[in-house]
Parts: sequence; structure tokens; C-alpha cells
Amino acid sequence: MTLTTPHPRTTIPAPLSLTDAVREVGQYGTRTEAATVTRTVLTSLAAHLPPEHRAPLSAALPPETAHPLLTAPPAPHPLTAREFVDSVAAGMEVPSATARLHVTSVLTALSCQSDVVTTLLLACLPPGYALLFGRAELAAAG
Repeated sequence: MTLTTPHPRTTIPAPLSLTDAVREVGQYGTRTEAATVTRTVLTSLAAHLPPEHRAPLSAALPPETAHPLLTAPPAPHPLTAREFVDSVAAGMEVPSATARLHVTSVLTALSCQSDVVTTLLLACLPPGYALLFGRAELAAAG
């Protein structure tokens, strides 16, 4: 008689979708709420990206988030990071502090999923957005 000792299975968790990552980072109660916040923030952000950079960036994003990059109408002028958060607040009809939580939850989750996409996005945006992505921003010595 041969005895075998069962070995525990090691399972590697599947990577989270961006929506699930946003839900985790922002501690949203439901996936639906996280999906709404993700879509709203990314659609707002896409309006501030140069049209020629949208297609390459959308190809690098998870499928559920690529569409807004391609379809958002361009913004009339670039916004500072603070103005961007305020525009999200106005669009969602929430206080600026809540909008900042939404924006940082989405952009930090995105940054955790793709360093390359984050670097590309920051190169397209005015200075001051890095903190929204959970990154430090170095200032040039003057």
C-alpha cells in the first residue's frame, strides 16, 4: 500500500480588471459604482489627450477602458490637475474632495497596472498630474 501526501495547490490569482482594481483602491461598495467612476474619469481624461496619442494609448489599456480614449471630444483648452478634478466634480455633481478620491482611485489603479501607459499619459498632460497617478513629480531646479 502506497500512501501519498496531498500537496496544497498553489493558485496564482488572475490579474484584476481595471474596474476591479479601482474598486479595491477606492474601496467602492459595488463593481457597478467602480465601473461608473472609472468610465467617467477616463472619459474626462481622454478629452485632454492629443488626438494623435489616443490610439496608441488605447491599445495599451485594458479593453473596458480603451473606448473613451477614442471617442471623447477634445477639450477646448488644457486643464491643470486641480481644474481637472474640479471638472470631474462638476460632471459627477459631487464635492471636489470626492472627485479627487474618484480621480486618484482610477489613475492610481491604472498606474499600478501599467507603468508604460502611465508614463505615456503623463507625457501628454500638463505638469501637476503625477500625484493623481500616485507618483511623485520632480520639479526642475530653478
